[in-house]
Amino acid sequence: MTIAAEVFTPTARVEQAFQRIEEVDRPEVWITLRCKEDVLADAASAEARLAAGEHLPLAGRLVAVKDNVDVAGLPTTAACPEFAYAPDETASAVARLIEHGAVVLGKTNLDQFATGLVGTRSPYGAVRCAWDEKLISGGSSSGSAVAVALGIADIGIGTDTAGSGRVPAAFHGIYGLKLSLGVIPVHGVVPACIDYDALTVFAGDLESATAAAAIMVGHEPRDPRSRVWPSDVRLAAAPNPRVAVPRIEDLAQLSPSYLAAFQDTVTALVAGGAETETVDISGLLDAARLLYDGAVVAQRYAAAGEFLETRPAGADPAVSDIVLGAKHPTGYQLVDDLDALTRAKAAARELLAGFDALLLPTTTEHPTIAAVTEDPFGINRRMGTFTNFCNLLDMAAVAAPGHRTAEDHPFGVMFVVPAFDDQIAIDLAARLGDVPSPTLVNTGIDLAVFGAHLRGQPLNTQLVDLGARYVETVTTSDAYRLFALDTTPPKPGLVRRGPGLGAPVVGEIFRISPAGLGTFLAALPAPMALTSVELSDGRTTVGFSCTHDAVNGAADITGYGGWAAYLSR
Repeated sequence: MTIAAEVFTPTARVEQAFQRIEEVDRPEVWITLRCKEDVLADAASAEARLAAGEHLPLAGRLVAVKDNVDVAGLPTTAACPEFAYAPDETASAVARLIEHGAVVLGKTNLDQFATGLVGTRSPYGAVRCAWDEKLISGGSSSGSAVAVALGIADIGIGTDTAGSGRVPAAFHGIYGLKLSLGVIPVHGVVPACIDYDALTVFAGDLESATAAAAIMVGHEPRDPRSRVWPSDVRLAAAPNPRVAVPRIEDLAQLSPSYLAAFQDTVTALVAGGAETETVDISGLLDAARLLYDGAVVAQRYAAAGEFLETRPAGADPAVSDIVLGAKHPTGYQLVDDLDALTRAKAAARELLAGFDALLLPTTTEHPTIAAVTEDPFGINRRMGTFTNFCNLLDMAAVAAPGHRTAEDHPFGVMFVVPAFDDQIAIDLAARLGDVPSPTLVNTGIDLAVFGAHLRGQPLNTQLVDLGARYVETVTTSDAYRLFALDTTPPKPGLVRRGPGLGAPVVGEIFRISPAGLGTFLAALPAPMALTSVELSDGRTTVGFSCTHDAVNGAADITGYGGWAAYLSR
């Protein structure tokens, strides 16, 4: 159940959420559930801010926060009672959601110290799957995902080091956004592997997940690993994207049901206009093993090892075994493994060059709680087959619902992309789900084009190759005239004559990165130029024009209203 597309006042949404909490009776979802009166007070505050004229895009949205992420006024436990502390401030990414009108419901259960993909490693109870109580929820961000899947929360905040923000999404048919490391700051997050931790977002629909993530993104000086979108960030997937898919032998760990669902998902993606090509991902799968089998696992001991050495009563045995076992790697082993990861990153870049993304199944199977109890390590290890390499190799991933299984159960896939190509992964997830693609990366410069760079015209590929994003169709003010130039390929020239001395001309706005615009301008041939162009709605934008002398003797085609109309005359 998802209510993300519905509209509620903040207080009405809180009332509905608490009614839903009673209906589903899933106490293991929460470690700390705020009292209804306090949540209603926050909702009333949001309504007052709306009434005062504030723009609050998340008003009426409720947030479930994984309990290794700080919220002032609520204890942080990381699912270990003896570890609990009272934070003085809220994690900066969560604070940004609150600033934009969201209301926190409470803190959710997790695999202790975010160590696990199963959702059962917690003294607060195993979190059960939202749609079948015998199955695991997935972890470690178990409670946040289930709160969203049950329709209690609109936005779930998780973390992801090895797949914790993606595996639970796959099991529940919801979206999980694990952006490039550092673009959502991890200030106020209990570390698991500090160099490879990411804050993540769950939601029942891609638009809600992306809206929340876009607000959470941004530099945070208190997080030394915080990063911003680079100046050459790509803002859109190609109109006909190329997507890499793994060989059948790379999918050997998949259950038969999941293998069939993955193949059906690939078929659906191709039917939607994507081109796929098989690649060998064995190098990525080898790199994934370094997260737990290599010296990098020492970061888990650095995060919680000394505390677990005290043998607290609430420690989960499986988590303690993993974390305390991470004490032993040597310095030279770590150096060797970091070198191996550097080489694997280079190999991954080469492997995926020319592709928009890599499509993978999110996980291998959906086990029962009983099966995980019998084999707590083997199943967990297998479930991370396709997720573990992502952060190690500095890649981003969007987990999305794939084709459902033959049993009509949810099945999830991931669009995996190089760092900072997050918007491309969003676009591809939207294409697979047949929904409009929301904007994640709110940066770039608007560029108006009026001729050969329009969609469907021969030079549009120059914009596509730079990752430019189509925004809207526009018209100029009546100060411009359009001429047909004698060029190869044919293109028009837009010239300003003055108010009332021309007519509106149809064009298109593309958003392009600052570095992309510089590259584009550097390659611009004479007599074309970029200048400030007035639009019919009063806005001005960077746009195409040409030198005045270039239109001497050229045919005036202003009367057609635009280049496309002229070509179809």
